[in-house]
Amino acid sequence: MERETVRNIITIGTSAGGISAVSRLVSTFHEDLDASVFIVIHVSRDSMTDVILNMIQKKTSLKCVIPADQQRIENRTIYLAPADHHMLVEKDTIRVTKGAYENHWRPSIDVLFRSAAVAYNSCVTGIILTGLLDDGTSGMYAIKRSGGLCMIQEPSEADFPDMPNNVLHNMEVDYNVSIDEMGPILSDLFSRAGCKDTPVPDDVKLEAEIAKRMSSSVEDLKKLGEISPLTCPDCGGILVKVEADAVPRYRCYTGHTFTEKALENEQLKGIEESLWVAIRMLEERKNLLRTMKKYEPTGNGITEQSRKQRAEEIQLHVDRLKVMLMDLGEHTNSLQIN
Repeated sequence: MERETVRNIITIGTSAGGISAVSRLVSTFHEDLDASVFIVIHVSRDSMTDVILNMIQKKTSLKCVIPADQQRIENRTIYLAPADHHMLVEKDTIRVTKGAYENHWRPSIDVLFRSAAVAYNSCVTGIILTGLLDDGTSGMYAIKRSGGLCMIQEPSEADFPDMPNNVLHNMEVDYNVSIDEMGPILSDLFSRAGCKDTPVPDDVKLEAEIAKRMSSSVEDLKKLGEISPLTCPDCGGILVKVEADAVPRYRCYTGHTFTEKALENEQLKGIEESLWVAIRMLEERKNLLRTMKKYEPTGNGITEQSRKQRAEEIQLHVDRLKVMLMDLGEHTNSLQIN
């Protein structure tokens, strides 16, 4: 039997609240939907994606699969990215890799969306559902720049509206609708004339290639933007600020990628860890001074009174550091809310 040609690609990205949102979305897909569907849900690395897949399968008549590397793409099939692996789309083929984290996520929405944009350009429809922060915005912008369509869940309907809101505020959105409307809209779109081949920007091609081969070079990075004075919080490598994107974003030669918000969060985490280490070391020093055996002054002039005074001074420094930690925590919370 001849394999049916895959004409249309749907990419779906979601994070917090995503399992129920995806289950609801696939229930709106008609059994004759003329497309292959690829889903990334941000889950922890030890998540049981086969359980999530079974939940999704109960809501649709389309076949649901967790793909293997080099698996052929089939029409009217839903592919769910496995935990702790990136899922990329090539022409007629799926790649499953262990590439570098993007915004500390693997699988990454942006990795999937960029690869689909390169392989199928204007034949891609990207969908962003509920989720926190700005994950997916960069990948959706790659789809838009490659001629594809952008669809988001109406933010007021989303359990966590950050992700659809960030797309809405950073590019032209083709459809801002309720999840219940998405299936009928897609069926109507795919019943019309086919999509036309559209040029894909060179930087989108390069980033998709970097994700596929799981490595890059300083020369590659320089094609994406200028080298910044910042370093990668994951590997310590140099960071380049990616110029042609909807949201400010940084990439290192290892492949780690961060939006400005994600990078700031990582820096704040590093500062917090350093402060806790400093507090621990000062507390240990203070406790040692208070428990040292009493003895008379020696040639170095140290007395029990001087040790007590030093312990009290250390306690002042500890208290100041704890105030800094409280202020840092409040700033981190405000970033997550915004």
